[in-house]
Amino acid sequence: MDSVESSVGSRSTSNSKDINTTGGTLARSLKRKKDEQCPDLREERLEESEGRQRQWQMGMDNNDMKIRQLLLLYLQYLNNEDEFWDLVACATGYICIYFLNHMHKELRMTSYLRGERRMNELLNGCEERCFNTFRMKQSTFCQLCVDLENKYGLRSSSRMSILEKVGLFVYLLGMGASNRDVEERFQRSSKTISRTFREVLNAMDGFSRDILVPKDPELKEIPPQIVNDARYMPHFKDCVGAIDGTHIAINVPEENQIHYIGKKGIPTTNVLAACDFGLLFTYVLTGWEGSVHDSCIFLDTISDSSLNFPKPPLGKYYLVDKDYPESEGYLTPYPKTRYHQLKFHDSNPKESQEVFNQAHASLRSCIEKAFGVLKSRWKILQKMPRYSLMDQNRIICSCFALHNYIRKNTVDDPGFRFIEENPKFIPPDVFQDVEVNSVQIPEEMETQEMATIRDNIASSLMAARCHS
Repeated sequence: MDSVESSVGSRSTSNSKDINTTGGTLARSLKRKKDEQCPDLREERLEESEGRQRQWQMGMDNNDMKIRQLLLLYLQYLNNEDEFWDLVACATGYICIYFLNHMHKELRMTSYLRGERRMNELLNGCEERCFNTFRMKQSTFCQLCVDLENKYGLRSSSRMSILEKVGLFVYLLGMGASNRDVEERFQRSSKTISRTFREVLNAMDGFSRDILVPKDPELKEIPPQIVNDARYMPHFKDCVGAIDGTHIAINVPEENQIHYIGKKGIPTTNVLAACDFGLLFTYVLTGWEGSVHDSCIFLDTISDSSLNFPKPPLGKYYLVDKDYPESEGYLTPYPKTRYHQLKFHDSNPKESQEVFNQAHASLRSCIEKAFGVLKSRWKILQKMPRYSLMDQNRIICSCFALHNYIRKNTVDDPGFRFIEENPKFIPPDVFQDVEVNSVQIPEEMETQEMATIRDNIASSLMAARCHS
């Protein structure tokens, strides 16, 4: 995996270095006969060999003292004229090198709380501690492990359970931790962590496809969040959700970064997402460069049937902001009119267009809230490690999928509870915009049908306001 950091110190580094030097000296002894023809060269090599012997003696420790003494003993045989002893010395040296490199390893993971012990402590202890580690409650985490095993083929191994594999995966996503941090936390080697992460990521592919879909595949039902709210019912009864894009920082090779640097000023991928009013993502598309405008991604997505975007049926529509073209099934706010909720804090809307824009912004804020909860929970979305671009996009989809899973299976999740208790709160974007050239939306994309729907809703809202 591209992002896997190299393991440091799984064996004695100084030991390996010295023995490699020894092996090199022994191997070069086979050329001693040729060196006799070049006395000057031989003297240099003898001086180098003596210097290395002094180095070995200064760096000896108790663990490999006998092995080093054996090498020095065979080094004495190099002065013998018999070539047989030269070969024996070289063979023995390489055997010692192999032993120190592959068999004689210094123990690093010595904590008592590793593997099952650590998982049992977190899953049977304080609920808050489990949430801080795995970004979800204990019951939700255990159910996730069961589902990944029974439905998506994740399997335990002889030395690692499903619980630990999933725990390692969600810890890395939730904390944005490096491999070294995960090594220390779970007391596992770098290779084990990389292999385990890949196994869970493979299982998450099918998991993401199944969970990032609308509750109502035909999009015909009126969402309960609209039915039960007099501010939106019956005015927005045909609305099925909201669409928006969000930028997520990714790790891109320097030679390709120019394509991924857009309005955020850093390499990002522009993710298109659809969301219902329960803060559940119903569609996610990753992979677009950060320099590409939202409207271009949107138009390409709805025109490409292979991308399986859940288009609204006739008479239904999504809410989109002013950066999107107003086409059939996608309702934009009135242009050149106050829109965002912050602009209505000082004064209430006066005209029908402002009343509509305020209601539109309030209802469409569900997707901004969902993005806020997503990014605050999964810290890896703020600083992506050096994986391949394909794996980075898979990780992003996994975060969206886990967001949905927690929303569906947790009654009182702290992240969602804060949003529910503060309905007017809009989480700020993690990455602020920088000055870029704006993209003009073609006028021919506007449809009279959606303009009529917008005017009818504005009139309905004004009538309701006058009667209240």
